Amino acid sequence: MNDRRPARRTRAPEPPSRVQPARRIALDVIMAVRETDAYANLLLPVKLERARLNPQDAALATELTYGTLRQQGYYDAVIELAAGRSTEEIDSPILDVLRLGTHQLLSMRVAQHAAVDEAVSLAKEVGSRSAAGFVNGVLRTITRSEPSAWHDRVMAKPRNDDERLSLEHSHPLWIVRAFRQALAAEGREEELEDLLIADNFAPRVSLVALPGLATISEIRGSQKAKYSPLAAVSDGGDPALWPAVHEGRARVQDEGSQLAALALSRARPVVAGERWLDLCAGPGGKAALLAAEAREGGAILVANEITPVRAELVRKALAVFPDPPQVLVQDGTLFGDRMPQQFDRILLDAPCTGLGALRRRPEARWRKQPSDVADLTGLQIGLLESGLAALKPGGILAYVTCSPHLAETKVVVETVLRRSPGVSRIDTVAVLAAVTKRELDLGDSAGDGHVQLWPHRHGTDAMFICLLEKAAPVEP
Repeated sequence: MNDRRPARRTRAPEPPSRVQPARRIALDVIMAVRETDAYANLLLPVKLERARLNPQDAALATELTYGTLRQQGYYDAVIELAAGRSTEEIDSPILDVLRLGTHQLLSMRVAQHAAVDEAVSLAKEVGSRSAAGFVNGVLRTITRSEPSAWHDRVMAKPRNDDERLSLEHSHPLWIVRAFRQALAAEGREEELEDLLIADNFAPRVSLVALPGLATISEIRGSQKAKYSPLAAVSDGGDPALWPAVHEGRARVQDEGSQLAALALSRARPVVAGERWLDLCAGPGGKAALLAAEAREGGAILVANEITPVRAELVRKALAVFPDPPQVLVQDGTLFGDRMPQQFDRILLDAPCTGLGALRRRPEARWRKQPSDVADLTGLQIGLLESGLAALKPGGILAYVTCSPHLAETKVVVETVLRRSPGVSRIDTVAVLAAVTKRELDLGDSAGDGHVQLWPHRHGTDAMFICLLEKAAPVEP
């Protein structure tokens, strides 16, 4: 008997991706940032290592990723004009593809046909055939005008200077206004555009040689940094390939972060036996520097983190020491009640919006909202009061944020000082002038006793550093 049933058809295997690996990796990271709140600076190196790209393709993937994330606001304005619809009406993965393609067309020396064709291929992988056609149409529309023409069209939309700066330099409007207020407090409001421009350029890689474990001369291919006596600035290459960095004796760390730790460790000579605390130590970079400084002076460091995952990161950062400091897992706001008046020096690198590190984490500008500031300032005040309670009389606390937002910096300090008799500011400007051996350009804020660093002025992240001292008991 003949079986007349049609033969079962097996599904043909999916053809391999025709997209260049660098572009595929860039899109993967951009989508992960949007979908899962991933950090580009953590995810991208992992993907590059797994893909084993050559240096040229790795550099391309890096530029595609960070360039697209930095200029997302501006590119969205261009896309809306070219598409004739709001970006809110475009499926998120397709919008990511459009942003990636727009970056190549407007800001990179990439052949237009290659940028469009690769974007269409990416759209087919993450969307439908019709979506691929839509991407093709929008990007080809963008190619028909020069970048300067698109700039003129976008700049016709703003109604005031803050809106212009927001669009042109791709920062949310609320961040532009917060930066303006912070600079105005220093009498430097005219520097606002310089700051926004600096935020859109990748910083040079800064490294720290941990005292007692490494020296600047061991960090090959580098030159001494401008401010930190322990810092070197890389001229290029992968720092992880240098022995001192590979072994953890030196590590990548922004100069501003180094100065925040050194302000505390070098505010006065160290007395052997002092107890130090890093209250919010994750992921461990400043803790490692403090541990090295404490070890050199005969002090003892204790590190603390509220979550086990971040505490483990701190342990890894401190593992380079023969006898690593103790790492606790506790709520920092309760530390003062549990361990009152136990520490001679405390670093409080408080959780903050991170607006001072937008050069390194460009996605943070789109992730944060104004409402986050109010939530964080309540936490910052609670942590600072707890830290002061854990501080011995005569001890020093460094309040640090990687944000210049006034609500997270001056307002927090002033609020806590009003509630804390016997606590006063130390002249942080004078302390850091002694550390750096040079004068810091701080504008009108120099007399306030704190230090606010800036990307455009100092070449560092926008770190806020304020030293506080608890009064010692009066001798009878």
